[in-house]
Amino acid sequence: MQPLIRKYIPKTEKDIIGQDDVVKQLKKFILNFRNEKKNSALIYGPSGTGKTGSVYAIANEIGFEVIEVNASDFRNAEQINQKVGNAIKQQSLFAKGKIILVDEIDGLSGHEDRGGIQAITKLIEDSAFPIILTATNPFDNKFSSLRGKSNLIEFKQLGYLSIFQILKSICDNEKIKYDEDVLKALSRRGGGDARAAINDLQTLTQAKKELTKESLEELADRNKTDSIMTALNKVFKTTDLKIAISAFDSVEEDLNEQLLWIDENLPKEYTKPEELAKAYDMLSKADVFNRRIRRWQHYRFLIYINALITAGIASAKKEKHKNLVEYKPTGRILKLWWAKQKSLKKKAIAGKIAEKTHASQKDILKSTMPYLPIMFKNKEMRGNIISQLDLNDEEVGWLKQAK
Repeated sequence: MQPLIRKYIPKTEKDIIGQDDVVKQLKKFILNFRNEKKNSALIYGPSGTGKTGSVYAIANEIGFEVIEVNASDFRNAEQINQKVGNAIKQQSLFAKGKIILVDEIDGLSGHEDRGGIQAITKLIEDSAFPIILTATNPFDNKFSSLRGKSNLIEFKQLGYLSIFQILKSICDNEKIKYDEDVLKALSRRGGGDARAAINDLQTLTQAKKELTKESLEELADRNKTDSIMTALNKVFKTTDLKIAISAFDSVEEDLNEQLLWIDENLPKEYTKPEELAKAYDMLSKADVFNRRIRRWQHYRFLIYINALITAGIASAKKEKHKNLVEYKPTGRILKLWWAKQKSLKKKAIAGKIAEKTHASQKDILKSTMPYLPIMFKNKEMRGNIISQLDLNDEEVGWLKQAK
């Protein structure tokens, strides 16, 4: 059976759901490539938001050929020059033009990357065709040179209603029976990832062309990475300690985030004072062990932490809780995330200054960055700074808001 994600890959701009503005921005870059100051566009955002699909849809619509390479397939400059360099030198035989798509540049990392990023940067400078790079997080320091050569275009995480619209269209075309509430529930479980949601839909309906509430409930039992919501549900709703103990085994969030999620939602779930007190006692002991790990690096304590925040908290209640609770992240997680994003942008700007002045990024962060936002308030200096450092819109925005 053909994968639905391939069968329903967007064919035109209109087929792309939930990314109207950024798709128009990307299309404008491709069509006006020869008049653009930069030869590449770096499109970024979470998985399953339509980055790669949008490139193919636009190319199909305007009659361009797409030459795709995946960055994780090669590591060094020689491999990149051979694959991408040859594509840049050759004219398209059967299409009006050509797009060079370098997918998932996050794969270029560590010691294995022997000049790969520098090679791509050089190819961008010499390219006669638009180059599109895709990434999940483009603000890593290693991508500073690529950011400087590229127009940054952000694909936002899809809302569940956008994913619902995509799934509904597929169900109607495939004649899959569904209840709208169940389909919306499946859309929410996608976590903003349309690709994952489509794969889930195919898995749940391939036996019989029907999406049921029962099949959706079985989704959590599949061998895949659980969401934090699923993990909390296992701990808070069960009295079976065997089920609870494995709740966080395949959750991507790190331990500190797990503790924050539990702390935020525990009082919503445990409404009886004695149960809440026992549950918080377990959580506080887990936090003590976590601090000991950070202080003394005694990682053997992780097994105790996991037992306390799963089976320990589950055992604090006398019976299963049947009340419906909507779990929400703590504001502290969002603040930590924003702080990290700001730090990455700050370091990216510092890296550009360091490159121009032949200084270390560490020295620039200490000596120059505290005063740069002040200088940026002067209109004349602001223009010079943007021009000299080749700052992108994200970096300009950070400097305007920095104090």
